[in-house]
Amino acid sequence: MKYIAIVIALFLTNVAVSADDKADISGVLDQLHANAGSASWDAYFALYTDAAIFLGTDAGERWDKPTFRSYASQSNGWVYTMTERNIDLTPDGDHAWFDELLVNAKYGTSRGTGILIRTNAGWKIAQYHLVFPIPNDLAAGITQQIQTFEARQNPEPK
Repeated sequence: MKYIAIVIALFLTNVAVSADDKADISGVLDQLHANAGSASWDAYFALYTDAAIFLGTDAGERWDKPTFRSYASQSNGWVYTMTERNIDLTPDGDHAWFDELLVNAKYGTSRGTGILIRTNAGWKIAQYHLVFPIPNDLAAGITQQIQTFEARQNPEPK
């Protein structure tokens, strides 16, 4: 009986930690978007690990942290407002992944996904990926436009 009580206590402790972790992770992501909106680049990039990767909406945008910082520093920021977010953690509680729906005045709906790692300094973003979700009914036409564009950019040798 004592063993069962210990197992239940451990389970309840892990559930509480998970709920706290999800709130902490959500706070990091909220702060990320707030910092991007105000172009607070030092605070924005402090939320990333040193080895972080940002995957942008263009197929060529796989940027390490210094490259992404250089790109961002030339802008006045960007505003993406989160409308929905899901967060999951690994069983050890040291890694998390998320997906979120965002709205932007210029681009409309987008989706951010990524991975966070628990560090001594708190949760840090190891990877962030921003995409424009394409409704299935529009996918064939849009992907054809992308293929046509890519063919013009990279013509095959003759």
